Amino acid sequence: MTALMAGRPDVDEPWGYILCATPRTGSTYLCSLLASTGVLGRPESYFREQDEVAWATRFGLETEGHRVQDHPCFVDAVREAASTENGVFGSRIMWGSIERLVEGIGRERLVSDSATLQAALGRLAFVHLVRDDVVGQAVSWARAEQSGYWQQGDVVRSAVAPDVARMLGLVETIEDHNGSWQAWFTANAITPCVLTYEALTSDPRATVTTIADLVGVTVPPAWRPGTAHHRQADQVNADWSDLLRSALETRDRS
Repeated sequence: MTALMAGRPDVDEPWGYILCATPRTGSTYLCSLLASTGVLGRPESYFREQDEVAWATRFGLETEGHRVQDHPCFVDAVREAASTENGVFGSRIMWGSIERLVEGIGRERLVSDSATLQAALGRLAFVHLVRDDVVGQAVSWARAEQSGYWQQGDVVRSAVAPDVARMLGLVETIEDHNGSWQAWFTANAITPCVLTYEALTSDPRATVTTIADLVGVTVPPAWRPGTAHHRQADQVNADWSDLLRSALETRDRS
């Protein structure tokens, strides 16, 4: 099986891409930047199972319980909604959604998950967005769970307090999900384009340009990264991070 490489594809027409991520890696911010270019698809978490009914309703599709009735039709609707006029498709998928997506396509399963996905969604590149600071990621995740504030526009529902046990559990979850993504890439002979939260927040234009090069399009010269994103980390995050690092050191010594 030929590996899907991370470099720019040698084709005349652009590819689509799937942004493979875990929570609190800046994926929402990156999706908004990519969509704002007008040439890099309209990436959203279309395939998040909890949101399936909401998206299906928006697409005018019938649902039953918490599922869309015709999932292959749903995938086709997503492909149309998530593509910009130049044909570039973009979507974000968290670990845990990929199996449901592949199984739900409903077409003949091909030699690999990636082949099945590309039969339904077109030629795809894969971007793996990670956060080097896993402690900071776990802290941010735990705080968002407690407060209900995941992104700008959300309303804080409750006060927060450090829950070290939960943060330790989230470190394990993050490592497990990153490892699962890596195993999936290997099983599907994919060499993903690996991007980091740290690089994204320090130079968003460079990150967007990397993805544009990957799928074979040019970002409009007049495009500028939006300024709506604000880092949510503050002294609370710093204090929780100290607590979590101390707990990790204690765990590792035992």
